Amino acid sequence: MVDKKFTKNVPQWKSFDAFASSRFSRVLWISFYILFFTYFTTALWQWVLLPVALMMAPIHGVIINWFGHIYGYVNYKMSNTSKNLFHFDFLMMGEGYHNNHHKHATSANFGVKWHEIDMTYLVIKVLDFIGFIKLKPISIKK
Repeated sequence: MVDKKFTKNVPQWKSFDAFASSRFSRVLWISFYILFFTYFTTALWQWVLLPVALMMAPIHGVIINWFGHIYGYVNYKMSNTSKNLFHFDFLMMGEGYHNNHHKHATSANFGVKWHEIDMTYLVIKVLDFIGFIKLKPISIKK
C-alpha cells in the first residue's frame, strides 16, 4: 500500500497512464529514437549514444519524479510532497530542486537559495546573453 500523503493532489489520467505504461507505447518511442538516429547520425560512433537516449527518460523520471517526492528537503510548504533532492544539483542540472519547481513552475531558474545553483539556468543565461534566446524577466517571491 502507498501512504496517502504520497497520493494526495495527484491527477489521475487512467487511459493515458494505461497507454504510457503499455508495451506498444514503449515500442513506439524506441522506434522514434531509432528513426531519429537513422536520419540524423553522420558517423557510426554516434550510435553509441542511442542507449543513453533510450535510458534517459526512465532514469531521469525515477530520480526526479519518484525520489523528488520522497527524499530531500523542503523550501516551501506545498499541498503536495515535492522535495529538493540536493543542496547543489550539478548532476540533474537543477531538476533536483523539485520543491522549488512546484512553487515557481514558470520560472526558468529552479535554484532559490544561494547554494542551489541551477546549471541549466546558467546555460539559459549564456544563450540569452549572446542573443540566441530572449529570457523573459520574472520575479520570484521568497
